[in-house]
Amino acid sequence: MRKVVYPGTFDPITNGHKDLVERACRLFDHVIVAVAASTRKQPLFDLEERVALARQTLSHLDNVEVCGFDNLLVEFVHDRGAQGVLRGLRAVSDFEYEFQLANMNRALDSRMESLFLTPAEHLSYISSSIVREIATLGGDVSKFVTPEVEAALKAKFAARA
Repeated sequence: MRKVVYPGTFDPITNGHKDLVERACRLFDHVIVAVAASTRKQPLFDLEERVALARQTLSHLDNVEVCGFDNLLVEFVHDRGAQGVLRGLRAVSDFEYEFQLANMNRALDSRMESLFLTPAEHLSYISSSIVREIATLGGDVSKFVTPEVEAALKAKFAARA
């Protein structure tokens, strides 16, 4: 079985993430969406909330598993028996950072492979941080996230107000 891990903070999961997972599902038998704890990033949603939102967003896909993790990515990939990691590249500016991560992961584990997909063109400008910023200011994020994520963002910012 060909497995790939798609790691990220997913704070929150966007339609761009969803697009990449849907396309990865056509390439791999099993896609593991690994939601990183990333406490140093101080995420808006806690780990359990991000996992739940990702599960809701991706529930239509039979070969996807969503789980949280808080250990070294190469260890997680090895423990799950995956062949490597999938990363998204929205713009050329993403490449340098992703290239550095791919090389570091391979230095930690020579079996670690990194695969890159680009999102559909109409989704290439979406990022979780931009979605959070728009939602913070009361803007409409319905084109960028699923209705469940939109509702969670509204609830989160209503609670903070």
